[in-house]
Amino acid sequence: QVSLSESGGGSVQAGGSLRLSCTASGFTFTDSDVGWYRQAPGNKCELVSRIRNGGSEFYADSMKGRFTISQDSAKNTVYLQMHSLKPDDTAVYYCTAHERLSLLRFSDCDSGSWRFSHWGQGTQVTVSS
Repeated sequence: QVSLSESGGGSVQAGGSLRLSCTASGFTFTDSDVGWYRQAPGNKCELVSRIRNGGSEFYADSMKGRFTISQDSAKNTVYLQMHSLKPDDTAVYYCTAHERLSLLRFSDCDSGSWRFSHWGQGTQVTVSS
């Protein structure tokens, strides 16, 4: 069965840290970009970060210096380490894999996931002030 499985979400206070994990089953991340989108209530689905095959990384401006994406090919897993979390980071975070992840923002994560080869079920991150 081909799937992406996310874990690591939860509730933290502002300033805290979380690490999200995204593990692929039934396929590998070879030749794909792997990344994370998020969506908060009332907001659009936005690209948080992505790592390209070969290692180049992208971060949305508000995540630079706080979030780090990394990949463990042996475990077929991508991680998103999040530090200095803010209440504005509260959202459902979705892992995705696709040939090229270049779409910065679209209206809705759930209904728009057809654009991507692989899309996870989402994990909730809640940051309290």
